[in-house]
Amino acid sequence: MALLLVSNIVMTFAWYGHLKLQQVGVSTHWPLIVVILFSWGIALFEYMFMVPANRIGFADNGGPFSLLQLKVIQEVISLTVFTVFVTIFFKSEQLHWNHFVAFFLLIAAVYFAFLRVD
Repeated sequence: MALLLVSNIVMTFAWYGHLKLQQVGVSTHWPLIVVILFSWGIALFEYMFMVPANRIGFADNGGPFSLLQLKVIQEVISLTVFTVFVTIFFKSEQLHWNHFVAFFLLIAAVYFAFLRVD
């Protein structure tokens, strides 16, 4: 799970870090292709963590999780990392009651994804 966490932290910076760089004036005049290449450069490191996490975690490779379970875990980690990222780096974004309901439903999704139905 640590690999998934690192992967999602890196990917959040790849997807949304350029927006913060634009806010602070670093990438304001970068052409879109430069922003894309910048993000791809960061995303390369994300794959160095995500691919091993999925290979190690997948049940057919001796790991403890099915593909569906891996995906649910990844999405929960991704949204958690994103929420922390937005709260720290984008002060104009605020959490509201509906976000907490959504987080509760994510926890429910994890529960149901791991529920044994034999």
